[in-house]
Amino acid sequence: QVQLVESGGGLVQAGGSLRLSCAASGSIFSIKYSWYRQAPGKQREVVAGITSGGSTNYADSVKGRFTISRDNAKNTVWLQMNSLKPEDTAVYYCHFLGRQHYWGQGTQVTVSS
Repeated sequence: QVQLVESGGGLVQAGGSLRLSCAASGSIFSIKYSWYRQAPGKQREVVAGITSGGSTNYADSVKGRFTISRDNAKNTVWLQMNSLKPEDTAVYYCHFLGRQHYWGQGTQVTVSS
């Protein structure tokens, strides 16, 4: 069973940066890699996505601050988060879309004001 392993979350002050990583434990045929987040009491929302061809999309709330990147061969995706705000506080999940959906276990990001 292939799993997605996330790392890089933590506590940071507003204005700071974090870099999240997500790697598959085995080989996955992936069409698109995405990051989602879920804050307490809110629905899970998409933050950023990138296709295997390199096309990206971002939520309006993170445009200009977050950057998604991937390595197809290594089945790894990253999310560079700069100029973090308290409202970015959430559990962040990676998602790989291929022949099936794969989800990471989630990593907590907390931004203090």
